[in-house]
Amino acid sequence: MEKIPMTRAGYTLLDDELRQLKSVERPEVIRAIAEAREHGDLSENAEYHAAREKQSFIEGRIKELESIIGRSEIIDPTRLSGSVKFGATVTLIDEDSEEERTYQIVGEAEADLERGLLNIKSPLARALIGKDEGDSVEVRTPGGEKSYEVLSIKFV
Repeated sequence: MEKIPMTRAGYTLLDDELRQLKSVERPEVIRAIAEAREHGDLSENAEYHAAREKQSFIEGRIKELESIIGRSEIIDPTRLSGSVKFGATVTLIDEDSEEERTYQIVGEAEADLERGLLNIKSPLARALIGKDEGDSVEVRTPGGEKSYEVLSIKFV
């Protein structure tokens, strides 16, 4: 099985979500199903069908999280240095708009652009791997070609 690179923070978030699903949400939905069954005819019981659908989602997410966590390989970025690689926090400047952006390159399971967590498999992250401060990088995006300059690389 392929290992999934992950930061400690990403691992903790997924592990917390798994615990929440198993200890809180799973028992709640089981109670909701039991309660809905007491209302009689299940074929026309919207509460029962909604609870079963939610249970299906929860069980699927539990299996997904268990698989990710079981295959995860935690990488400590503070032990790394040098050019851009997994775990690096990179500050870029858009060479066209002069807009600065900071991203941490993380695993696919923990990526969240709104929080500045860039998926290692994304085109931008792949283009940044191996670059040093001061390097320029060209990235093909859905909006066209973009050029960025690497302002800083930190491993925190």
